Amino acid sequence: MSNHLKFFIDGAWVDPVHPATLEVIDPATEEAFTEIAVGAKADVDKAVAAAKSAFASFSQWPVAERLALLKRILDEYNRRFEDIAQAVSREMGAPISFARDAQAWAGRAHLEATIKGLEQFSFTEKRGSTMVVKEPIGVVALITPWNWPLNQIVCKVAPAIATGCTVVLKPSEIAPLSGIVFSEIMDAAGVPKGVYNMVNGTGPDVGQIMAGHPDVDMVSFTGSTRAGIIVAKTAADTVKRVAQELGGKSANIILPDADFEAAVRQGVRSCFGNTGQSCDAPTRMLVPADRHDEALTYARAEAETFVTGDPRSEATDLGPVVSQIQYDKIQRLIEAGIKEGATLVTGGPGRPEGLNRGYYIRPTIFGHVRNDMTIAREEIFGPVLSILPYTDEEEAVAIANDTVYGLAAYIQSEDIDHARRIAARMRAGSVYLNYPEWDTMAPFGGYKQSGNGREYADWAIHDFLEIKGIIGWDKA
Repeated sequence: MSNHLKFFIDGAWVDPVHPATLEVIDPATEEAFTEIAVGAKADVDKAVAAAKSAFASFSQWPVAERLALLKRILDEYNRRFEDIAQAVSREMGAPISFARDAQAWAGRAHLEATIKGLEQFSFTEKRGSTMVVKEPIGVVALITPWNWPLNQIVCKVAPAIATGCTVVLKPSEIAPLSGIVFSEIMDAAGVPKGVYNMVNGTGPDVGQIMAGHPDVDMVSFTGSTRAGIIVAKTAADTVKRVAQELGGKSANIILPDADFEAAVRQGVRSCFGNTGQSCDAPTRMLVPADRHDEALTYARAEAETFVTGDPRSEATDLGPVVSQIQYDKIQRLIEAGIKEGATLVTGGPGRPEGLNRGYYIRPTIFGHVRNDMTIAREEIFGPVLSILPYTDEEEAVAIANDTVYGLAAYIQSEDIDHARRIAARMRAGSVYLNYPEWDTMAPFGGYKQSGNGREYADWAIHDFLEIKGIIGWDKA
């Protein structure tokens, strides 16, 4: 039986207080394939009340019991792994192989990392005559995006459970089915009533109500910087903690001592991963000016190897972007790049040849890009790479840091000490040296307008805790 028209509140699948629905669009066909219930203030109030009621007991659970619960959730997640992959592929257009190997895998990996982080975490610390105690902050509102649904749901829910917080989750209404499957997982794992609650709906009707709710102690939001500002302003009236992971415009500095062809080609692949819909994607490639044209040759050759098409096909590299709104935005930015004088190396406006329906984007490379161009300033969120020349390292560092964002940076060099020196100068929360493997034990979060707070493993556990000092602990 489908739970698409229900919410998960206080340990049960329930109907919305006031029935309302929203169609879910398959981005490969541009047609609705199901609909979900969408909530409003009354539904948020029910979910928050359930979470508040459950907090008194759940916050006192021993660490060993919270660990056991997380391990049951992981077992159920693994049991539903293929259901998650299929949901993600259908709702956001991720190629099915990527949906399995990256999207669904990420949720599993973050559950494992949180379990490991909790096993090693200390909730008390003695300082002089004071006992410092780290306690769950309370009821937490979690608002997650459509581009990495399970990654962001698990990165928030798992550490909240680990600390003893209780949760109200709002998944993206654009890609909600994976959130419903995850809620079924939480139900099957035996999460106590009220500890985990899920309400679907829009940002204004549900997300903002959660952010401003007086009984919510913290809101953790991942999404656009524009929406993050609204969440922060809404939360300010009740002086609650706000953790945010927002936009990015990450630079990829290819130093002269890098394996140049390999670095350029991998830079294209890294930018185009998830069809370019990653906030930390290396979308600005910085190359030595005297090798700029060589870089364009390699980048074009690599971009033209990508197969764009049906996300259900195992042969597809790039699926559609998620929605008409995203498609139109990307088309506008591609046109802006052409109008402002960047060199269109490959790709460009319109759909790829042979694809007349679906939100498909032509894999696009721009060269001779200046950092004041629109395509170098705005987050595009599609398979579009800008290549910028630099004259020396000082200019490369200046260009890389010349952005309102600070989520990630990438450095390529055959000399690891050289790469480390440049990494130290990056104003970004994550710096990736020579395209490393994904490390779910690393902190993830941004500087500047890319947000605040950190996720992954024990880093997120810190964000969901209050610090209490009990002074005079040793006195009789």
